[in-house]
Amino acid sequence: MEKVFIFDTTLRDGEQSPGVSLNVKEKIAIAKQLAKLGVDCIEAGFPISSPGDFEAVKAVAESVEGPIIAGLARTREADIKRAWEALKYAQRPRIHTFIATSDIHMKYKLKKTPEEVLKEAVRAVQLAKSFTCDVEFSAEDAFRSDVSFLCELLEAVIAAGATTVNIPDTVGYATPWEFGEFIKSIKEGVPNIDQAIISVHCHNDLGLAVANSLAAVENGARQIEVTVNGIGERAGNASLEELVMALYTRGDYFHKYTNINTVEIYRTSKLVSNLTGMVIQPNKAVVGKNAFVHESGIHQDGVLKERRTYEIMNPAMIGIKGNNLYLGKHSGRHAFKMHLKNLGYEIDGEALDEAFDRFKELCDSKKEVTDEDLIALVDTETFKGPEVYQFSYIQISSGTKISSTATVGVIVDGQLKEKAAVAKGPVEASYKAINSIVKEDLILKDYVINSVTAGKDALGEVMVQIIYDGQIFTGRGISVDIIEASARAYLNAINRALNMRKREETIKKAEGM
Repeated sequence: MEKVFIFDTTLRDGEQSPGVSLNVKEKIAIAKQLAKLGVDCIEAGFPISSPGDFEAVKAVAESVEGPIIAGLARTREADIKRAWEALKYAQRPRIHTFIATSDIHMKYKLKKTPEEVLKEAVRAVQLAKSFTCDVEFSAEDAFRSDVSFLCELLEAVIAAGATTVNIPDTVGYATPWEFGEFIKSIKEGVPNIDQAIISVHCHNDLGLAVANSLAAVENGARQIEVTVNGIGERAGNASLEELVMALYTRGDYFHKYTNINTVEIYRTSKLVSNLTGMVIQPNKAVVGKNAFVHESGIHQDGVLKERRTYEIMNPAMIGIKGNNLYLGKHSGRHAFKMHLKNLGYEIDGEALDEAFDRFKELCDSKKEVTDEDLIALVDTETFKGPEVYQFSYIQISSGTKISSTATVGVIVDGQLKEKAAVAKGPVEASYKAINSIVKEDLILKDYVINSVTAGKDALGEVMVQIIYDGQIFTGRGISVDIIEASARAYLNAINRALNMRKREETIKKAEGM
């Protein structure tokens, strides 16, 4: 069996999803989990795109061991040098440089001839090679490019030192049959292709990203570029969990393997969902809530008699465990910490204290505390960041024939501030009260409610998106009281927005000095 390398771009292409904005702490947490998952390469960001992205790529390069750490760069000299400044701290750095090669991109976006594009690509690879031996070149919009020109360009960049050549379906236009043939023609049409790994990067605009990636593997691709939960621009990218489990489950057909530790898939999926605020649809393949649920009586009967009648994967294979009650209101801090360690969390100090306090509050409100509850709680508490505005309490008066009144208490600079507001519903009233305390120009863009687990006392999870200073920020709150969860989510989004502004001001001030 041949190995297929997994190149994860959750922190770069995935973060380009509308409304997703990860801070450095969150990026490092995801990168460390990806290392634990066993990905071969982590694309940590696009260093020249912003000071914040440079800072994040540098932080991941410095703190994450194991996988290759890649940074994206256009073929411009400034991009490549900036990428190296961030990546030079990594144990295994890779510069990933790209330029568009399709006629439509060259003519309208780049305003360059094919000859100019080829020369620029070669110069970029040569410059990147002067910094590191590991250089990846991507031909943006490769699938809509002239295949003869693409083969000529790939031969030139490989000769210049590219060790990986990436063939993206940038706009998700391909079908599996076409894309497989396209990869085959490149493998046959580039004389020195054996000196580089063929990679593919497929987008999901037609829902074919995973299928196209698998077709590419059948025809010679040995690196697949993916994101956790398939997040990314527009309809997203090829889904890591779907692609890996397809290769694993159908090893008899593909005869390929990856280095992915499959029992870490579910944990990775939940972490990315929690930190990005992108809810996983229930019918999502592999990691959705319904992926291993059987409603049909015929299916239930079959599974009870022999699981393989209707299940091609075992939930435990990807790390899904039963929701058993392990901890309760009488559990101590040490037991709490050790159980979190078994779930994959290593937290100490103030973060542990805050998580334990919230756990005790949860025990007072909920009869059974499950692993899913703990994961949701810890992800919320551990990554919430500095709180300019800290939730204290909320009191609601509401009914079907009366207006709703919300009184909200928020701690600001150590002092409790209280405001009340009236609106048509309790959530709107509580947000109006918070706005009167915060006094920032905010727009609520989206509001989503989910239950973390089943039951009438289920832990409620609220995701909100706000627009602040032209940018979208996501907030998350959990509680058995959905109104409280709504208030916590709104304040979380506000704090993230203000922290981002403070961080950008600090970076600009430092660069100005």
